[in-house]
Amino acid sequence: MTYFLFATGIENSNPTIDGGRTRRDQMAECGHYDRWREDFALVQETGCGFLRIGPPIHRTLLGPGRHDWDYADAAFAELRRLRIVPIVDLCHFGVPDWIGNFQNPDFPALFADYARAFAERFPWVQLYTPVNEMFITAMFSARYGWWNEQLSTDRGFVTALKHLVKANILAMEAILEVRPDALFIQSESSEYFHADSPAAIGPAEVRNAERFLSLDLNYGYRVGSEMYEYLMDNGMTREEYRFFMTHRLRRWCIMGNDYYITNEHLVSANGHTRAAGEIFGYATITRQYYERYRLPVMHTETNLREGPNGDEAVFWLWKQWANVLRVRNDGVPVVGFTWYSLTDQVDWDVALREVRGQANPLGLYDLDRNIRHVGKAYRKLIADWRSVLPAQSLCLQVPVLMPRERDGWPAGEGRDAAPVI
Repeated sequence: MTYFLFATGIENSNPTIDGGRTRRDQMAECGHYDRWREDFALVQETGCGFLRIGPPIHRTLLGPGRHDWDYADAAFAELRRLRIVPIVDLCHFGVPDWIGNFQNPDFPALFADYARAFAERFPWVQLYTPVNEMFITAMFSARYGWWNEQLSTDRGFVTALKHLVKANILAMEAILEVRPDALFIQSESSEYFHADSPAAIGPAEVRNAERFLSLDLNYGYRVGSEMYEYLMDNGMTREEYRFFMTHRLRRWCIMGNDYYITNEHLVSANGHTRAAGEIFGYATITRQYYERYRLPVMHTETNLREGPNGDEAVFWLWKQWANVLRVRNDGVPVVGFTWYSLTDQVDWDVALREVRGQANPLGLYDLDRNIRHVGKAYRKLIADWRSVLPAQSLCLQVPVLMPRERDGWPAGEGRDAAPVI
């Protein structure tokens, strides 16, 4: 039986800017540390059974084998009490200061140890996104020069990407040693690059091959010759490439893909890109990714700025939902949908590059925890569609797949629960 996952998320991005001197901790800036109990109650209010959330890695991972679990212990106990299923996001755009950045070759092993420690402490958790948006993390940190290492080179990009994907793979393996039935929902940006002229067709084709790199390496999918040469020319070794081709964990994976109005780009003949707005849309681009990997799909992130009347965000929600239904009706196994995030965010209009303190009206609730028009619309969407896509009530039992004594789930609940897929 397939359960449909209606989800939202706690925005927990935490990259550094200003040469590593400034940490953009969205859980702090959006007030979650002070209001997390209230936030979880709002998740229940929406009708969502699933929540993308993770402990802040820069506050939790203090050093090799050293952890501060205070937030995680309290927050995850409350999630379990409320029967909200966490999709645990362990690395969201940043690393602790003592690790440095994504150029550090020690990061993958250190992160795998951290993932194992989390799984051992919370063995009832089944759903994970070990590393969020590997492609975007590498792009923003090492090609655009915005975050963390703030590099703008192909070699920096390839180095960041190979470390991020290796960290994700090693973390999945570590978690599976603790919880053999764990499921991994990748949250990766689904992109497309349109040529703005005949002369731009070649550069656009390169970008459209490059957009798959993180998932190609993660799923052991052999890249094309042009991308192979690109990786080899920019610091990946043959041994490293073989690692990705031989560590295949597809059977435990759901291909989560994120789609925003900024995910499509126009490419010029000189290779420069600019925003294209929505041209193909989620359905067309998702089919491209599905045809490549043939894995179950979850729409893991979307949002749009709420205008003065709230109509824009509500219309975008229904458009995304219509796209989900379209690809699902076409035979693509879509298992979930997410409005990201629960509350408004801060300074995402400048991609966190500057500390302005500007609230971005993107959430189901504003930063005072008042529901937005899109929050009401999402609540209604869930209430209407869970009878058509059943198991919203049953899906709260998803984590109870291992013996109850190990999971620590309340006695008598969900003993016979079935897996997500």
